[in-house]
Amino acid sequence: MPDRLLRQEVLALHAYSVPDSTGMVKLDAMENPYPLPPQLREEIAHLVANAAINRYPDASAQRLKERIRAVTGLPQGVDILLGNGSDEIIQLLALALARPGATLLSVEPSFVMYKMIAAFTGMQYAGVPLSEDFALDLPAMLAAMQHHQPALVFLAYPNNPSGNLFDADAIVQVIEAAPGLVVVDEAYYAFASASFIPMLARYPNLLVMRTFSKLGMAGLRLGFLAGSTAWLAQLEKLRLPYNIGVLTQMVAEKLLQHHDVLLQQAEQIKQDRSWLYERLVGTADVRAYPSEANFILFHVAHSGRVFEGLKQRGVLIKNLNGAHPALVDCLRVTVGTQAENELFIRALQESIHQFA
Repeated sequence: MPDRLLRQEVLALHAYSVPDSTGMVKLDAMENPYPLPPQLREEIAHLVANAAINRYPDASAQRLKERIRAVTGLPQGVDILLGNGSDEIIQLLALALARPGATLLSVEPSFVMYKMIAAFTGMQYAGVPLSEDFALDLPAMLAAMQHHQPALVFLAYPNNPSGNLFDADAIVQVIEAAPGLVVVDEAYYAFASASFIPMLARYPNLLVMRTFSKLGMAGLRLGFLAGSTAWLAQLEKLRLPYNIGVLTQMVAEKLLQHHDVLLQQAEQIKQDRSWLYERLVGTADVRAYPSEANFILFHVAHSGRVFEGLKQRGVLIKNLNGAHPALVDCLRVTVGTQAENELFIRALQESIHQFA
């Protein structure tokens, strides 16, 4: 039976849950709500129709890597490792550094997969609480690193679920004090005002991780890790062969040839975010947190009932109440189209009024 053979930390886990969104306005998963232009969809359809799916993909995905390098502006001496989204890269890093007694350290609340993957791979996990306004608590972070001597540190930038950018100087101090690797997770880079990509050449223990999921490629599952060749050459040994399929390579390369289209959509999402934030701030009994991502975290009384009220009105967002003590009565909404955002605000106001 499983309980006799599986590790206790695996038995104690809860599987990552993805709710059914059939028939709902889907604002729960930080996806880009805008479709591709018709001409670009036709070009992709032609590519897919002629794809050699009977053959294995290019194991190194060299053309795709070159395209990523071109649109990202990576410094000289920096290499790229590709993953099936960010999750595979997080797991690969943890596997590589999971020596007996090794610790993975992050902040809390943050992306849940850091802690889950530490358990998957047998690493110890240490979480450093953020301050009350979700800022990085630098003294606590430095003390935790001194105590735990982590092999691996993850910092989401902007942070999920709070949406804020941590102080860049504080992150630099973390990198300089870290006894091991520091990974800055820039999953929401397209919506943020800063990046640690330019710092890669300065700090050999710094890696930057990104995903294209939030930029409009969630269905392709493509992420990458950037850093020194010395590190990535070793990490490549753990990457499973052919982890980036033929269709993902072809379609992602085509989309990155039209990177300007995706960035225009990201710019529209930032404008939509400003509109949505203003409406949330102006809604009675709601406290919205400023965001540099494509979502907004907000606090509302009776959050569980408000969440159900939204679902009854056909709107699905993320209920974070109970996920962490700092997230009591917190909900998170993805920035949608203007029509979706307006529908959400109406449904939210009605739900709040219903349970006032």
